[in-house]
Amino acid sequence: MQHTKRAVAMGVALLSALALAGCAAGTDGGDGGADAAACTPAGEDVTLEFTSWIPGIEEVVAMWNDENPDIQVEVQTGPNGNGGTYQSFFSQLEAGNAPDLGQIEYDALASFRVQDGLEDLSACEDVAAAEADFIPWTWGQVTLGTDGVYGVPQDSGPMALFYRADLFEQNGIAIPTTWEEYRAAAVTIREAGGYITNFSTADINQFAGFVWQANGDWFANDGEEWTVDLTGDESTTVADYWQDLLDNDLVATYPAWTEEWNNAYNSGEVWTWNSAVWGANSIASGAPDTAGSWAVAPSPQWEAGGQSSGNWGGSSVAVFKGTDHLYESAKFALWLNTSDEALTALNKSANIYPATTDGLNLASLQEGVEFYGGQKIYDVFAEAAAQVNPDFVWGPTMTQTYADVSDGFQQAVTGQGTLLEALEAGQESTIATLKAQSIPVAE
Repeated sequence: MQHTKRAVAMGVALLSALALAGCAAGTDGGDGGADAAACTPAGEDVTLEFTSWIPGIEEVVAMWNDENPDIQVEVQTGPNGNGGTYQSFFSQLEAGNAPDLGQIEYDALASFRVQDGLEDLSACEDVAAAEADFIPWTWGQVTLGTDGVYGVPQDSGPMALFYRADLFEQNGIAIPTTWEEYRAAAVTIREAGGYITNFSTADINQFAGFVWQANGDWFANDGEEWTVDLTGDESTTVADYWQDLLDNDLVATYPAWTEEWNNAYNSGEVWTWNSAVWGANSIASGAPDTAGSWAVAPSPQWEAGGQSSGNWGGSSVAVFKGTDHLYESAKFALWLNTSDEALTALNKSANIYPATTDGLNLASLQEGVEFYGGQKIYDVFAEAAAQVNPDFVWGPTMTQTYADVSDGFQQAVTGQGTLLEALEAGQESTIATLKAQSIPVAE
């Protein structure tokens, strides 16, 4: 996968934002590059606190605890980041009682860095030496354009189409290869009493993945100031497309990650999901009665014969500012995201798609997946990962951007406004937030 250009683009943009925002230096020198003296063993038994939302993470942590009696990890699980865990992290940082480690998606990492909430792991020799173990794009996500390292990459989220192979075959519907064909299939499926997919008002990062696939951009930086453009041509095209599906009752609108959402997929009411590789576990756990009925295909394209994919998610394990155990936290984070035993367990429990180059060769990724009729679904995602535009840039306040756009999307699905109007409002609030943090914005 060619991720170098994106890493450079993100580096320039985020370095500028962080420097202009006047972030506190903490243990580093502003642009990173921490003193190695900050990362030394405690010399006594240590217990770390770690918060994550990965299914089965408790069992993986138990593997570590069995092998490391001197460094025990207590894991706490919660909702996905934008579902509430990020807000908890920010509140805990403000109160001075954040856990030692937390799972943070790449698109939110800069928000925590801007708030000076992360320790610089470059102080730890083993972390600095691990750079070559990771796909270059993912390493660029955690360095934020500085000499520092603000998390250990965990996974990536190339997108593809999960679909009910049995229902498509029974109804004589071809698997859509373009978004135009996808809409046509949506009409046929609705006439059959189902919905082609569910449009979530909470997962704005999924919508961003659609814009990403269309080669759109939401943010840019020229080294001096940010440009915010949530309503560019590509974003407008994507918004108008999904607005049409909403207006014509061609998609369901259940709240994501709820029993309603699970039941819609488990009952066969909803037939597809345009999601990231980790979505394989969401469907398997939420719709157990449909085992063997699903398959995975490349995402529909805007032009016939196109080869473009979006990315949704991908996480790091970060160490929060204020930990008393930087060395031990870094050691655990590296094990969790580089060891074959941990990566294999994470893949089997949650379909985690590793960020390490060696991890992509795990035996578990070469196997057929029983829930998906024995299909080697990771072959599809490997192809998609190579088609992700490496130049998409995240802004420094994505948690706020997502929250504000989500508010507008929730109104749009009830007929009170449109998706495009939600993006317009989100753009205005994002610009206001950047200015409030003294981050220069192009007018």
